Amino acid sequence: MSPVAIPLAKLHATGNDFLVWTRLGADAPPVSAALARALCDRHTGVGADGLILLAPGTDGADATMTLHNADGGIAEMSGNGIRALAWAAVEAGLGTDILVVDTGGGRRTLELDRGSDGRVVAATVDMGPVSFDPATIPVAAASPFDLTAELHGVTYRGDAAGMGNPHWVCFVDDVAAARVTQHGPHLEADPRFPRHTNVEFVAPDGVNGLRMRVWERGVGETLSCGTGACASAAVAHRRDLVGPRVTVRVLGGELTVEVGDTVRLGGPVVHVFDVSVDPTALGLDAS
Repeated sequence: MSPVAIPLAKLHATGNDFLVWTRLGADAPPVSAALARALCDRHTGVGADGLILLAPGTDGADATMTLHNADGGIAEMSGNGIRALAWAAVEAGLGTDILVVDTGGGRRTLELDRGSDGRVVAATVDMGPVSFDPATIPVAAASPFDLTAELHGVTYRGDAAGMGNPHWVCFVDDVAAARVTQHGPHLEADPRFPRHTNVEFVAPDGVNGLRMRVWERGVGETLSCGTGACASAAVAHRRDLVGPRVTVRVLGGELTVEVGDTVRLGGPVVHVFDVSVDPTALGLDAS
């Protein structure tokens, strides 16, 4: 029997791109890390920063989200990814103008903006509260604040924060000149972060603005990171560098972050194309 083709929607949210696999059948088999890596490979697969599985919701949720990073590993949460999932969820008939999604980082609620054709063009997600508790982030330090590291003569200083996944927000003088690809892998694997960490290279940019580049855990440098934007805004707000409403400028565009009892993330969603992939072309099967 020939393997079943894998139906995927390719989307991006400020350049952070994802493959969304809608799997609403009760008998959908688990997805291996190897398959996720093969699909996300930009040379021999479709190419993406991550593979998102859209499954039915339970206990009042409209949907469930499982995210594989490009390296195949499971990530707890993605602010850009969940907005991409919202597009696919509406296409599958889930939700209305509000979508409730269970993720590895907890339940999240999205407000959806639709275009004239009824499709999702933007979304705002309540990301829950930021955590500065070392055990929750997690980071093996007495305090998450003013963590430092030195690499090749460069000293990094910043705060750890949890947005359902771990972040290290490092302040730099010049985001454009930051050695993201050289130092990001070392900072990601800092032994104080037992699950590794996402690393943001951040600088203030005008009034209530931040400029950010990001090294994503298990992916590499990406054009945007929603949870990273939230963590950066929350850290900068705590340091009195910005107000509660922040424009975070990333390589792929702009995100809006509102910092309060919870953190809200807003930004565009773009559907790029749909594709069906024969797993044998990847040297794998779909199980």
